[in-house]
Amino acid sequence: MYGHCHPILKVYPTIILPFTTLSLLFTFSTGVAAVFPALTTPVNTNTTFEVAAVEPLNKEVKSEDYQPTSDSKNVERFVEDYFADIPIMSKIAYCESRNRHLDKKGDILKGEITPLDRGVMQVNLYYHEETARKMGLDLHNIDDNVAYARYLYEKSGAKPWMSSSHCWSKFNSKEIAKK
Repeated sequence: MYGHCHPILKVYPTIILPFTTLSLLFTFSTGVAAVFPALTTPVNTNTTFEVAAVEPLNKEVKSEDYQPTSDSKNVERFVEDYFADIPIMSKIAYCESRNRHLDKKGDILKGEITPLDRGVMQVNLYYHEETARKMGLDLHNIDDNVAYARYLYEKSGAKPWMSSSHCWSKFNSKEIAKK
């Protein structure tokens, strides 16, 4: 009696076990990839990356419509309109540069603490100039400065501006987090 199974019952372990095993392996492997992407993603250090040009969400927002940009009120309106979809970036611009792109002499604004920071969004030349140049952007140009800031935000959230977070972090935490 024990040695004889119903013939239809023999099929189920043969079919169910491999499917169960496969689904468990798939679930485990995708879970690991989500939690530990660095462990499951092969690293090739010889790879060169192409960086796509950044286009503003609203292509009609150009600094030429907010002249003169030597006036911080005009820069503030420009930045608010440019980042209408990411309001925290307007707050960051205020905290980083007080909505100034140019200094009192009319030169591009440099960082007070870190002189390699430039413009209204205080993008650091040491870390970002080469990538910006590959994207066809000049960080000294206000339109390109905010376009690169948008690229940084979309890539890393507000993390690149953490040094000024004491000023803007009191704002909505959903705005601070990366999408």
